[in-house]
Amino acid sequence: MVSESSDSDLSAIELPEVPGGAEAFELAAKFCYGINFEISTENIATLRCVAEYLEMSEDYAVGNLVGRTDAYLNEVALHSLAGAVSVLHMSEKLIPIAERVKLVSRCIDAIAYMACKENQFSMSSRAESVNEGSISSSVSQSKTIVDWWAEDLTVLRIDIFQRVLIAMMARGFRQYALGPILMLYAQKSLRGLEIFGKGRKKIEPEQEHEKRVILETIVSLLPREMNAMSVSFLSMLLRSAIYLETTVACRLDLEKRMGMQLGQAVLDDLLIPSYSFTGDTLFDVDTVQRILMNFLDFEMDGNRLGCNADDEYVSPPPSDMERVGKLMENYLAEIATDRNVSVTRFINLAELIPEQSRVTEDGIYRAIDIYLKAHPALSDMERKKVCSLMDCQKLSREACAHAAQNERLPVQTVVQVLYYEQQRLRNVMSGNLMGGDSPALTSKVNLYSTDIHPVSDELSSLRRENEDLKIELVKMKMKLKEIEISALKSSVSSPIQNTLPSADKPPLPRKSFINSMSRKLGRLYPFVRADGTPGNTKGQTKSSRNRRHSIS
Repeated sequence: MVSESSDSDLSAIELPEVPGGAEAFELAAKFCYGINFEISTENIATLRCVAEYLEMSEDYAVGNLVGRTDAYLNEVALHSLAGAVSVLHMSEKLIPIAERVKLVSRCIDAIAYMACKENQFSMSSRAESVNEGSISSSVSQSKTIVDWWAEDLTVLRIDIFQRVLIAMMARGFRQYALGPILMLYAQKSLRGLEIFGKGRKKIEPEQEHEKRVILETIVSLLPREMNAMSVSFLSMLLRSAIYLETTVACRLDLEKRMGMQLGQAVLDDLLIPSYSFTGDTLFDVDTVQRILMNFLDFEMDGNRLGCNADDEYVSPPPSDMERVGKLMENYLAEIATDRNVSVTRFINLAELIPEQSRVTEDGIYRAIDIYLKAHPALSDMERKKVCSLMDCQKLSREACAHAAQNERLPVQTVVQVLYYEQQRLRNVMSGNLMGGDSPALTSKVNLYSTDIHPVSDELSSLRRENEDLKIELVKMKMKLKEIEISALKSSVSSPIQNTLPSADKPPLPRKSFINSMSRKLGRLYPFVRADGTPGNTKGQTKSSRNRRHSIS
């Protein structure tokens, strides 16, 4: 370049395209002049690229810089996983020349080979100590083993990171074991996003675009197996996807994955803020509704719910349905306080909760009560629609007692609650009178059959109540008999006492005290004929006036 220059007084030349800039050129110059310097994993990528640019090959000198750097790469740098990652990270700034000299591909191959070797070693050591278990146990056990080198991969650029993972899977790396690596990378690269609060975005457009690309790439790399990623991590990714406005396909993929594992979720995983900034609901209810629909679809499909380690589809445990039902009841109660949640949106979400997952209706009743309290301006028709979501027959005694005095409920709902509660008590009483178990007792036992002691306590208390009811019933029967006897006596004596003289006849003379007493004693005389007169009528005379007003 100096000899070809037309300037005779040339004192400086510019080399703008030298890989690594002035520092790399200085190292190459030192090598030419025999000045010692240390070759390390931090500068080997720069030395290899600048040697290629300056054509310092064996064609010009034996043991030139190209040969020396290649030897160091093969014998030192690429023999350890940390060294290969360090060289690859430095090569990111030297593309495209680093690609031309195949420095990037050599580092990726070395990392993939060593990662698979480490993974196979950990799998074999785990198989010796523990029998082969489910995917979830494998993931939890492999995470502690993978973490020590997965942390090194988080320094890589997202496109290079993706190529490394693809190369690892091509060499036989188990896909579910990518979970811990992706979690570490996502936690580091997506740090700083305001995904847990509602407010204006505090991120520059360039940075937002960069993080959007990172997130979409991570989602595309997620394992297909169930339980490979935790629901909390998937929820964090979904919040980030909504915040960064990623593609619809990316968000739908995350919603489907959360639906597959909804039985493992907690309430905080579903409290996804709404980022619409238009005064809409506080939480993203529509997204949670789609997640629940995905779960129900997987439940119905049965054998299309997920894959295990051998790519075979497995279904979730049956207890997931009850857990999801309880979770959605708590979610309904949480969003019920939001005044922007419309009646239609509340009803649509509540109707998706399967009835078989609701052992009792107490959770639905609690959510309805909170909703009615937070929305006092609802019409009677809207309140009836909301209250029609619950089955009053499945309310517990405590809930029935509360609902019977709840002024927010429509009158029809309160009447239903009282009717079913009365019917339940009637069934209990009839079951005890017949000497058998009542339906209410059976349902009560099934309702609280989580432990032996609560069931036995409940049974003993019910037995005591039943005994008290029996005693009260016997007392009522005795009182009833007494009332019947007194009523019978009054019916016999009432015709005599209530017989009044005709209007066309003169009134009877006033009876004396002796006269009335003799008549009362005559009633108590045991030997009385059927016509009401004493058996012995000897010496007994009656006036014609008294005979006119007798029964006969």
